[in-house]
Amino acid sequence: MTLKISIDDDATTAPYEQLRTQISELARSGALPVGHKLPTVRGFAEELGLAANTVAKAYRALEADGVIETRGRNGTFVAAAGDAADRKAAAAAQAYAEQARRLGLPRADALSLAEDAVRAAYSR
Repeated sequence: MTLKISIDDDATTAPYEQLRTQISELARSGALPVGHKLPTVRGFAEELGLAANTVAKAYRALEADGVIETRGRNGTFVAAAGDAADRKAAAAAQAYAEQARRLGLPRADALSLAEDAVRAAYSR
């Protein structure tokens, strides 16, 4: 399976973030199945015309998000990302809700602020 990743040099989004987002979306949608082996950092960097550090940064972010896992010298593989992403998002939402309550925000205001933040994040 060949990864269909494209990096837009003219985009305002950093190349590592473009790579991270695309791999994450492919994994979450199932287009990249769990267990799929990803290219090496150097090989992928060469294929995409990026610096190896750029690909490595994207891989580190994906691993921190639970989307991929590195198995030492065996390589980097797509992890069961959906569950990990859902758990992390739920934990972040819970932390936000608790902080908003501690700050004394009314429920409607807390929800409105959360919706504004989600809208802004998804419109980038």
